[in-house]
Amino acid sequence: MSCNDCHPNYDYESQAVKVSDYYSDVQPTWCSGCGDYAIWAAIKRALVELQIPTHDVLFCFDIGCNGNMSDKIKGYRVHSLHGRVLPLAAGAKLANPNVKVIAFAGDGATYSEGINHFINTIRNNYPITFFVHNNGNYGLTTGQASATTKQGAKRTANPDGPSADTLNPVHMALSLNAPFVARGFSGNLRQLVEIFKEAIMFQDKGLAYVDILQTCPTYNKEMTIEYYEERIKQVDTKRSDLEDALKLAKDQDNNIATGVLYRNENSLDYLSRIGRKQTNAVNEVSQYSIDKFVQELI
Repeated sequence: MSCNDCHPNYDYESQAVKVSDYYSDVQPTWCSGCGDYAIWAAIKRALVELQIPTHDVLFCFDIGCNGNMSDKIKGYRVHSLHGRVLPLAAGAKLANPNVKVIAFAGDGATYSEGINHFINTIRNNYPITFFVHNNGNYGLTTGQASATTKQGAKRTANPDGPSADTLNPVHMALSLNAPFVARGFSGNLRQLVEIFKEAIMFQDKGLAYVDILQTCPTYNKEMTIEYYEERIKQVDTKRSDLEDALKLAKDQDNNIATGVLYRNENSLDYLSRIGRKQTNAVNEVSQYSIDKFVQELI
């Protein structure tokens, strides 16, 4: 897949910020056919189309297959503990609001270990962008069931499938009044880039949350590309009616809505709510040269 498969008339290398600026020499290690490849491509293309240079972005990664992107994209990157990427990302944004903070995590880390952080990030409306790689299982640890695994879907630690109800995270986020909620699909790269661009730019108003349905060809045999293509319905991306968004998000089995399901243009982010006027932490730290220490390590 080339860059032009996304936007045929867009030259990703002729811009001031180029896709090669985000290039890493480290080669991807995801399984063949993994949806992470599309997410990896989409985030780079979105940032180039928005003309955001690498030094103006901080990537925060959780543990899991999503976190394997941390050394495969150039820029400032931080790896967190499992399920803890959101407090890390929120702290970084509050320390330096001038940087675009983009957090990545999987469905296991977000909707199981880290669900308390997910809920409270929405409640506090931290001004970050959060992308969830939702493949319906714990892919990195060989396919255990997650909160988004379908009932009856066999997994390594659940040979008869999970007995618990399947979580609908998008509907939950909307019910908590998240100001920007979207659902994407790794099989639709062009739409994914557009969703990413909107989510990145929205973070000045508060939390932008995107749940990305993706394939896991190694461990999730039920939810294939064909499975999603038969069920996904792309919707209009200019939605501001919360009740309408809740109705769209309710069905995650047969008519799965993708696109920006809801955005609240009147959202007040955490910093606006507390009326913070003092300097940011990044301005309170003096700069020191580390050349002497680097030379000692060479």
